[in-house]
Amino acid sequence: MAKERIDPNFNSLHEFFLNSAKAIHQPNHPFLFEKKGTKYESISYGETLDNIETWSAYLHSIGIKKGDKVAIVLENCPEYLYLDQALQKIGAVNVSIFPTLTADETAFIIKDSQSKALLVGTPFLLKKFQKVEEQCNSIEKVFLYFEHSNLDPNKYITVTQIKEIGKQLWPNLKHEIEPIVKQIQKNDLAALIYTSGTTGVPKGAMLSHYNFMSNCYDALELCSSINKNDRFLSFLPLSHVYERMAGYYLPTYIGAQIAYAESIEKIAQNFQEAQPTIMTCVPRLLERLESRIRNNANEKGGISKSIFYWSLKVGESVRLKLENKQWINPLLKIEHIIAEKLVFSKIKSKLGGRLKLLVSGGGALPQHVGEFFGNVGIRCQQGYGLTETSPFVSVNEYERQVHGTSGRVAPRQEVAIQNIDPKELITVQTYDSFQPDFESGEGEILCKGPNIMLGYYNNPSETAIVIDKDGWFHTGDIGKFEKGYIKITDRLKNMLVTSFGKNVYPTPVENNYLQSEKIEQIFIIGDKREFITAIIVPKEDLIKKIFGYKDDFFKQEEPMIEDENIKKWLEEDLKKLSAELSNYSRIREFVVKRKPFSVETGELTVTLKQKRKLIEEKYKHWIDNMYKIQVPLGS
Repeated sequence: MAKERIDPNFNSLHEFFLNSAKAIHQPNHPFLFEKKGTKYESISYGETLDNIETWSAYLHSIGIKKGDKVAIVLENCPEYLYLDQALQKIGAVNVSIFPTLTADETAFIIKDSQSKALLVGTPFLLKKFQKVEEQCNSIEKVFLYFEHSNLDPNKYITVTQIKEIGKQLWPNLKHEIEPIVKQIQKNDLAALIYTSGTTGVPKGAMLSHYNFMSNCYDALELCSSINKNDRFLSFLPLSHVYERMAGYYLPTYIGAQIAYAESIEKIAQNFQEAQPTIMTCVPRLLERLESRIRNNANEKGGISKSIFYWSLKVGESVRLKLENKQWINPLLKIEHIIAEKLVFSKIKSKLGGRLKLLVSGGGALPQHVGEFFGNVGIRCQQGYGLTETSPFVSVNEYERQVHGTSGRVAPRQEVAIQNIDPKELITVQTYDSFQPDFESGEGEILCKGPNIMLGYYNNPSETAIVIDKDGWFHTGDIGKFEKGYIKITDRLKNMLVTSFGKNVYPTPVENNYLQSEKIEQIFIIGDKREFITAIIVPKEDLIKKIFGYKDDFFKQEEPMIEDENIKKWLEEDLKKLSAELSNYSRIREFVVKRKPFSVETGELTVTLKQKRKLIEEKYKHWIDNMYKIQVPLGS
């Protein structure tokens, strides 16, 4: 059992904000940063509180009360925080909906949650809602984060109008609203977050104030370098539990600043403009960043390329010495100073010049990617969690990195490894039982602690499936302990069982092949099949450069590329990297996909995980054809 810890004296998430605004900082201290025109402008704690109060006054005036659900379909921006904090202030519940969901998926969440009101971010998102509006009978009010004049004023209202009304109402309603926050208990429901999932119908995870709050307490203990002087760059969607906790509630708790990125296309520019010290991210973003840095060095060629790779070798030597607490000799120190000046400082400058920490979650980070950033001198802490765990379960400690793992169990939690068959616990580990050399067998990861959701909303049968009678939450992830840290293998449901009875987990195999600088994305197939095949997306810029194809080639409707020269070019790397895998895990045949898998096409979740079932069904024709070959690759 996890050792009991004394928590800070907070009962609600809104009290986190009030403490930062009134105790940690003064009202005029900058809190949020939003891009306006060509530059980032700051928003103080005082201005933020004014906006929260006007929102809470308006919501209270239209009858939104404790326990009521309000849906939000909005990209990351200060207005999201204002509304969320106003909901926390009056005890209402945030039901965030991913802007990328379809109209039917949006309608399902609104109906299932019985949301009374909805905030819509753009005219496009409004049109999506209007397609299914008749199905959403519970919606009484629609808030528009843009100006619009041709809608029913009894149902639709703009945020500008809300602010005007709320500002007038607050002085008279203040005495009614302010006592509410003191009545909120830490186990009250704060949010419904519907699992995006890779299969099945979304389920609404009920997350309490304390689910999130205990996560923040644990995160700060394991990420001790984070403090009130930091600036977070908010990029991942706030509708996702990971960004909500790590990129919003955590900095709000400690009094750090939050800058909002504009989009993935402008993330590189926003790094330099906002100058963050910390960013939460997903493995795919870090893979792209590493690839872009390497490609820039390769394109320069000559001495610049040689210096880049020499610097990486020096950085690796220093990283390994530091991780193993070994002495760094004077010559290596001098070489590292040179590498820092010639290469590493320039990479850091492009990331704003102040970045000290990247926190990766939402999927397994390939070991070589974490090591790359470590070699450059940028700390990358890989963590682990799920929507149902609020989400944080473990993270690599700032002082101790074990690349390829997801770190140490959080202080208030327990993690068990259970045999898949028979279902017996192999080990139970806590923060306090940690041993740096501890290793365990592989099995399903189970979690227990104050971070575990209250259950699935309106779905007791599904809740009973994942939370057993002893209180263990069954994650569906396969993993083990390695060097005292949790190491994730893959999702249990992702496991491929070949027709020869061999078990193959896709993620480690895919990550192995992603070491190739030619491959953008890869998806392997093999369940109930004789051998492993793959759909490979090559890097578009390299195809253009090496094979002379133009933009129109990548816009063609035909999903697959038939060019045998491209295929042979990819085979060169596949054969080399296959040597690192067991024989039955190696790719024997593959097709080359023209366009990347994406969220927009429905092939990826918002955290960029592949929806395996959908992809296999969508490309069934090409997959079936791969198994008609007579002599597979490398056989």
